[in-house]
Amino acid sequence: MGKVKAEYIWIDGHKPTSKLRSKTKVLEGPVTSLEDIPEWSFDGSSTMQAVGNDSDCLLVPVYYIKDPIRGEDDILVMNEVRQPDGSVHESNTRARLAEIAEKFKHHEPWFGIEQEYTFFVGRSPLGWPEGGYPAPQGPFYCGVGADEVFGRDIVEDHMEACLEAGIEFSGINAEVMPGQWEFQIGPVGATDAGDQLWLARWLLYRIAEEYGVNATLHPKPVKGDWNGAGAHTNFSTKSMRESGGIKVIEAACEALGKKHDEHIAVYGAHNEERLTGLHETCSISEFRYGVSDRGASIRIPMATAKDGYGYLEDRRPSANMDPYLVCAALIETCCD
Repeated sequence: MGKVKAEYIWIDGHKPTSKLRSKTKVLEGPVTSLEDIPEWSFDGSSTMQAVGNDSDCLLVPVYYIKDPIRGEDDILVMNEVRQPDGSVHESNTRARLAEIAEKFKHHEPWFGIEQEYTFFVGRSPLGWPEGGYPAPQGPFYCGVGADEVFGRDIVEDHMEACLEAGIEFSGINAEVMPGQWEFQIGPVGATDAGDQLWLARWLLYRIAEEYGVNATLHPKPVKGDWNGAGAHTNFSTKSMRESGGIKVIEAACEALGKKHDEHIAVYGAHNEERLTGLHETCSISEFRYGVSDRGASIRIPMATAKDGYGYLEDRRPSANMDPYLVCAALIETCCD
């Protein structure tokens, strides 16, 4: 077995929205488990995670997948950021989720996350006329044709890469605003949902690089009468998925309403620009739930209401949310 290129990926300390960072370490193969991937360090003063005179931070591998870009035996490694003594860094939101997931594991929580994003070239969304606007929203959602869909080649490459890597990737679609797309991850457990979404985001940025395009997760990338970008989070527990689960789902919705402000606080920066009560959203200052209601905070799918069991869809998280925070909040509120 020869050398293995491991791309160490981590979440930085940028505020109000964290960014992804990565660098490559060449390892002696084979890599067959996390134990084969050593801890590493980085300059935290360059990622807003340390000061210059005490800048070392620790990368602790927690999850890895096949690297679909480099291929062969190379890997992508998701890391938690720790202090040099091994304690949890303040920017590390995964560690707390892992504790919560363990505490409530008997509930068997599942997540499916719908990640919306927008392609940009320079200052304009991909496919938009220079300095102008396309036709009004309407024909672009799940559209087909060069006049309605922009960036499909990047989206297809991204989907293939995620599937090859072993991510639980469940679909793609063009979104309401031209240049905007969505991919879905899940259903998976809590830490897997977070790890896989962050890795899928990294792959999206990396593959779009090849096309000279960047993908943004800003919840309102274009001001005005255009849809924002969210990360609708589908959630269920074992009891929700069993006969009579609709009662558990309704109780969870009531509990979520009582903690609306706490959830909004960790559901992504600039979300107030998106959650206006227009463009398939509920106002950020209001909480309501309903069956098949895309203007509600929480949508209970029609099939769930009909079957009497299933899942709920939290439509409040913004596209730039941290899935570790969102998953932790949903488990704590609905399972405690």
